Amino acid sequence: MNMKALVIIPTYNEMENIPDFIPLVLEQNENLDVLIVDDGSPDGTGDYVENLSKENNRVHILKREKKMGLGTAYVAGFKWALERDYERIFEMDADGSHSPQALNIFLSEAETADLVLGSRYLKGKISVVNWDWKRLILSYCANLYTRFTTGMPFSDATGGFKCFSRKALKNLELGELKSDGYCFQIETTHRLWKRGMKIKEIPIVFTDRTKGASKMSGGIISEAFFLVIRLRFRRYKFSNLDSTK
Repeated sequence: MNMKALVIIPTYNEMENIPDFIPLVLEQNENLDVLIVDDGSPDGTGDYVENLSKENNRVHILKREKKMGLGTAYVAGFKWALERDYERIFEMDADGSHSPQALNIFLSEAETADLVLGSRYLKGKISVVNWDWKRLILSYCANLYTRFTTGMPFSDATGGFKCFSRKALKNLELGELKSDGYCFQIETTHRLWKRGMKIKEIPIVFTDRTKGASKMSGGIISEAFFLVIRLRFRRYKFSNLDSTK
């Protein structure tokens, strides 16, 4: 893989994880760079990464003044990537729940896909570690609900380990994305699916964080429930975007 790739990692109070996690990502492939989008972490995450970026030109930082949400963090990261020469752009969590060892598998699959989704539930097999049964059932049922309601043929539309081609990001119409959390993951995949982009799912193992606090909230779950209904009836008015890589 000779094309440059960027791993976008949103952070808020991740100092317990990020110093160990960034080197693990970078060592997987010399063509991988990291962009941290930090939402004004009080624990100093943004400052730490900013200092690291001065020592390592493969590490980059976007510092935001306050907590603004996962969706806007990724949109900011996507725009940053498109302004540069990246051909593959990842979404990845900072807490270690997504294994860096899977990055090269994603890159290999991305050679023949516009979007590669990491799935925790592919072919009915559940690959989740350290979740209690309530959270597992909620996530699994949310994906069944999304698949049934929207018609998308994907087993895990709410997952956050994804690899986009540059072409896919250009076709997302980033200015139209307003959702967050689970909603953001569902909406981006739905938009590309409706545009006829080639989407692949690959199996991943999701391991719940062992350090730091989860950012999931009831509001995000509620938002996702109603978004899925709206997507069922949404008719996109796509502009004539560049379809090249």
